[in-house]
Amino acid sequence: MALPQVNTPTYELAVPSTDKKLKYRPFLVKEEKILMIAMEAKEQSGIIDAVKQIVESCTFNKFDVSKSPMFDVEYIFLNIRAKSVGEVSTVNLRCPDDNETFVQTDIDLTTVEVGMDKEHTNKIELTKEMGMIMTYPTLELFSDFDGVTAVNATNMIDIIAACIVQIYDKKGEEIFEAKDSTKQELIDFVEQLNSTQFKDLQKFFDTMPKLTHTVEIENPKTKVKSKVTLNGLNDFFG
Repeated sequence: MALPQVNTPTYELAVPSTDKKLKYRPFLVKEEKILMIAMEAKEQSGIIDAVKQIVESCTFNKFDVSKSPMFDVEYIFLNIRAKSVGEVSTVNLRCPDDNETFVQTDIDLTTVEVGMDKEHTNKIELTKEMGMIMTYPTLELFSDFDGVTAVNATNMIDIIAACIVQIYDKKGEEIFEAKDSTKQELIDFVEQLNSTQFKDLQKFFDTMPKLTHTVEIENPKTKVKSKVTLNGLNDFFG
């Protein structure tokens, strides 16, 4: 005799970048096992692959992780995790006043949102005549570099180049689509920018939407209260 099936509840959220409704379910034991194995191995690329599998499975394969901004994927995973394990995540936060004392803090995951910077734009003006149109990095892009924590000065250029959609030249009335250029051509273009232009380009990444939440903590040693802002999945789960 076949064993009975356990009904899994279904929830709905709005995808931050599009505001479109998306149905999702909690992850199952078999899916949690994939994540636990990846976390035990402590390899960022493995954890990213596990998150990708879980998000795609728990959204009934209606959400394409490979083509979606990383902040969308993080937000969806956070909601899946909240409905699967619990809506509170306990994290250890470092007190800013002495930079050495850690305080255990509970974070209500249902209050975490994707922060949008009012000054953010995907159009970067390099000169009066020339500029770039950018797109957001995906989870898959970071997987190519062995995880978010592996981003450094060397591969940052590669990540920026991978996020270029278009380069336009008003003077020559030309538009250069990134898909028509090689990876090396795009890297060479970024490397020829001056410091001011590169800072403008970096601002796109610094101000792009991200999971964010601010909490107030008190240092038990000094009794000083400070506000700490958490950004991205790593901050919420470690």
